[in-house]
Amino acid sequence: MKKRIVISYSGGKDSTLALNRLIRSNEWEIDSLLTTIIEDSRRTSAHGVRESLLEEQALSLGIPLRKVYIPAICSNEVYENIMKKSIDKIVQDGVNYMMFGDIHLQDVKEYREKILINTPINAIFPIWGEDPNDLIHEFLQSGFKTVVTCIDSAKLDASFIGRVIDDSFLNELPNNVDVCGEYGEFHTFVFDGPLFKKPIDFVVSTEITVTKDKYTNEDRYYHKDLISIT
Repeated sequence: MKKRIVISYSGGKDSTLALNRLIRSNEWEIDSLLTTIIEDSRRTSAHGVRESLLEEQALSLGIPLRKVYIPAICSNEVYENIMKKSIDKIVQDGVNYMMFGDIHLQDVKEYREKILINTPINAIFPIWGEDPNDLIHEFLQSGFKTVVTCIDSAKLDASFIGRVIDDSFLNELPNNVDVCGEYGEFHTFVFDGPLFKKPIDFVVSTEITVTKDKYTNEDRYYHKDLISIT
């Protein structure tokens, strides 16, 4: 009997690759995708993708979507209280596992496990501890396609935003940048691949928007909007 699992899903490459691993193993029943959305902008947290595009993505994947709305300015305490309500609902639905696409940030992994510690839900990390170079090439060789939606301007210049990740993109990354963007150097949106019933059609805005570093209040994160054309 397959084990039911909820996928903590950003819409990006790492969580999509981890999802692909679970599906290929044939050991899991995918219950749903769980995504946090900023309540006033209706965009995914960090990645900045429109809620409507996320819905198209889930529809193409054929997996139900659970949305968790959080405020734009969100302390850990507020976040954890909101997540608790979502996790309680997941438990009520008879799910005992939750998947995360983290690779090697120990503090992030421990925080996710802390949120689940007093629940019946077990955290699963399918790609944890693996070489980022191997993972990004597995992602591309599997046939997935992803576009960069946001960059950290302290690590990358604006020319990387809106680009589809391919060998040329990877070869141009500075040596101090993780090829999977695991340290927040860049974020992505997956729009096609073997799990998708059809590609997500969109155009990349030419306009760059900037958000601030919450600690220094300096302009830091550069975004380009993805606009659905379906």
